[in-house]
Amino acid sequence: MKNILNYLIGVIFIGLLIFPVNIAYSGNKDRSGQAGASELLINPWARSSGWGGVNTASVRGLESMYNNIAGLAFTERSEIIFSNTQWLKGSDINIMSFGFSQRIGESGVLGLSIMSMSFGDIEVTTYDHPDPSEGSIGTFSPSMMNINIGYAKTFSNSIYGGINIKIISENISDVSAQGIAIDAGIQYVTGATENIKFGIALKNIGPTMSFSGDGMSFRGIIPAHNNDNDQFTVEQRSAEFELPALLNIGAAYDFNINENHKLTLAGNFTSNSFTKDQFIFGAEYRLKTYLMLRAAYTYEEGITNSADRTTVFTGPSGGITVQVPLNKEKGTNFSVDYSYRATNPFSGTHSIGARISL
Repeated sequence: MKNILNYLIGVIFIGLLIFPVNIAYSGNKDRSGQAGASELLINPWARSSGWGGVNTASVRGLESMYNNIAGLAFTERSEIIFSNTQWLKGSDINIMSFGFSQRIGESGVLGLSIMSMSFGDIEVTTYDHPDPSEGSIGTFSPSMMNINIGYAKTFSNSIYGGINIKIISENISDVSAQGIAIDAGIQYVTGATENIKFGIALKNIGPTMSFSGDGMSFRGIIPAHNNDNDQFTVEQRSAEFELPALLNIGAAYDFNINENHKLTLAGNFTSNSFTKDQFIFGAEYRLKTYLMLRAAYTYEEGITNSADRTTVFTGPSGGITVQVPLNKEKGTNFSVDYSYRATNPFSGTHSIGARISL
């Protein structure tokens, strides 16, 4: 069984290296807005989002389930993370995330994470009641949820890989859509002190999705019949939409200044199937394991000009981590992460998270 699993993972990784260009370049900026499930492009984790997603090659632990699932293989024992994101502050969109990872055996790690988006209560409007200020007829609460189940494996001292399966759910009061997607990633570590890192991740590959439910139907009267009892129900079919597939290619280099200080520089290229390609550059400073400061800039065509910008994000992002050891012998620690991503309009995106490594 173990050999079969190794062969299966190997085949997937070979396909990841051979076919990503065809998949990732199948779209372009002219297809913007044509994909669905755009919440798959949101990083809910406070630590890695401060880098702006630049750490495809260097992400470690549970947060790698968003950036590059291969980094999950670096989990030493167990890790638990809670995170809250105020998405586009002022829009009243809130994201709650939870994740848990556990090492199984000598080289494998299994991870589970859940991201839930809430949009608050929205007034119901109808053709006959278009203005809620004239009196409320009720509210509804849209929700989006992604469930991730990932597995990563250490193949050698230098090569790490993983696969992540995503279950996608989007709901309003009477319409819903469900789907599934797969991520796959590889990380390669080299150098005299393992300070050179490379990573590649293919994300959000899956079948099309569509909405269905009672909200897609209406009742009418049979033509030429004036009797209200001669009614029929018409169910409309929603058009299918594709998932926002993308390819990440990243590299990172650690400058080990001395035993107390380390500086990491990282770069990343993101090829989006339905939006503009992005170049990300970032840096992180570490004071032992107690303090981490990070910043990044995300560039895409037109982002520096408000007239040409097609994203709410303006480029800069930053974050801070404070980590406290709970048991040095066992390597148990507790940390608090915070990140900020600049936007225009709205007042930025703020994420805060708590992490326990056991």
